[in-house]
Amino acid sequence: MIKVLVVDDDFMVAKVNAGFVKQVPGFSVIGATHTGAAALEAVRKYEPDLVLLDIYLPDMSGLELLQKLREVDPELDVLIISAAREADTVRKALRGGIVHYLMKPFSASDLRERLVHYQNTYHPLSQVSETADQQDIDKIFGFNVQDKRLPKGFSAETLEKVIEILRGSEANISAAEAAEVLGTSRVSARRYLEYLNEQGKVEIDLRYGMGRPERRYGWKP
Repeated sequence: MIKVLVVDDDFMVAKVNAGFVKQVPGFSVIGATHTGAAALEAVRKYEPDLVLLDIYLPDMSGLELLQKLREVDPELDVLIISAAREADTVRKALRGGIVHYLMKPFSASDLRERLVHYQNTYHPLSQVSETADQQDIDKIFGFNVQDKRLPKGFSAETLEKVIEILRGSEANISAAEAAEVLGTSRVSARRYLEYLNEQGKVEIDLRYGMGRPERRYGWKP
């Protein structure tokens, strides 16, 4: 579970953003703060994985806080959520090492897309013990060559959705259950699941009953 801290000077906006985060499987909100000082204290106390950070705060700018957060926890990931549109602000945020910059106003689906992207790229890389491969790095920098490597008839978007389903599921799932969420046939869903198994991304649990054992798939931690 990815732990998220929401930082926004507006109490209601922070509450809404926290609600959006809770709708995304695999994420939990550990708290919301409304000043830079409170955010620093919360990071020290709760050790979140990701901070949703506003630029406009009453005691310091989000850019200043970004640097202070780096001093407290160099491994902390930050996603800027702000109405600030100045190009210079965006450039400084990018140089500060943020994972994304989402401008207000935005919808729940807008935030969900950024969180899922983070979940599928940045967060797995942080768990790599020593080395990463080129595909991992290409995904972070938005250079997607995945389509060329997929089997014929596969869709990169559908594969990402299957991965999202696996990551968000608390228990192993069957091809039929995956197909119901995807809106595809069981055969199609199973092809994607078996592909991920071949890539070493999932584990298979055989559930025995009447007839052939049911294959259930779970994302490898």
